[in-house]
Order: sequence, then C-alpha cells, then structure tokens
Amino acid sequence: RYLMGVGYPLDLIVCTSLGVDMYDCVYPTRTARFGVALVPGPSPGTLKLKSHVCATQNEIMQQGCLCPACTRGVTRARIHALLTSQNTLAVQLLTQHNVVYMMKLVNDMRQAVLDQTFPTFVRTFIQDQFRGGEDGQAIPQWVQEALQEAGISLQDQPPQEEE
Repeated sequence: RYLMGVGYPLDLIVCTSLGVDMYDCVYPTRTARFGVALVPGPSPGTLKLKSHVCATQNEIMQQGCLCPACTRGVTRARIHALLTSQNTLAVQLLTQHNVVYMMKLVNDMRQAVLDQTFPTFVRTFIQDQFRGGEDGQAIPQWVQEALQEAGISLQDQPPQEEE
C-alpha cells in the first residue's frame, strides 16, 4: 500500500494510475476557505466564486452534484454574496461541495478499476481537463510521462483486430 499527500483532482488520477491507493488530502477544505469550488472541466477544474463574474450567475455550482448547496439550488450568485459579506455559511457550503466532488471522483475511479475501464476513465478525465488548441491547455509533460510510466496511453485505443 502507498499513502500519498495530494491536492488537485488531477493528482488523484495520476497517483492512482501509478498504484497509490490511499490519500491524505486537505485540498477540498482548504480551497473552500478561499471561495473556490471544485468542478469538472478545463484545468484546474475550479470555480472561483469570489469572482465578480459569479455575482450574477443564477445557476448552481455543478449540475448533477449531490452536495447540500447544489441539491437545494443555492446559486453561484448567492454563494458569492455570502463570501463577500464574510458569512461563514459560504465556506461550509463550499467545503461540503468540494468533499462531495472528491468522494465522487474517488468512487468513480474505484468503479472504473472494478469495471476494468480505468485507462478509458483516465483518458476522458485528462481530455476534459486539457482540451488543447486555442481555448485550452496542452497536457503537461509530467502528466504524460507519469501516465506513460503507468502504462496508460492518452490516445484512444485502436480497435482490436479480429483473429
């Protein structure tokens, strides 16, 4: 067994690929204190709710999220207002959201391992985070090298030839 102190969701993906199966992570709670929600999407997969852009956004942090804030329809604008007024409820809601996000990520990884679809899960996650081109980032070299070492190709697997 390996124990690893990690932070970003990307760290969990890469470390799991390399065989780490136990984590110590304060990132979800620490980042919540700064008004940041973890969400799927382009790297680094965060939503900065203190940003003025969020002040008028009437959607929840993440569609399909089962945290108390998202299931109760607490909007980004509401959390922004709570943060700017230094109401501790905002940090509590963000902490719950971030922990739910990370638990879902870990559960999804575990299920992909059990289903023997982990490499596909990793490719999908990485492609979502690093979209490349004009609107996105390229996949960092360290991620490519770590996944290569783990035996996970970031290219879609070609169809198997029939024998």
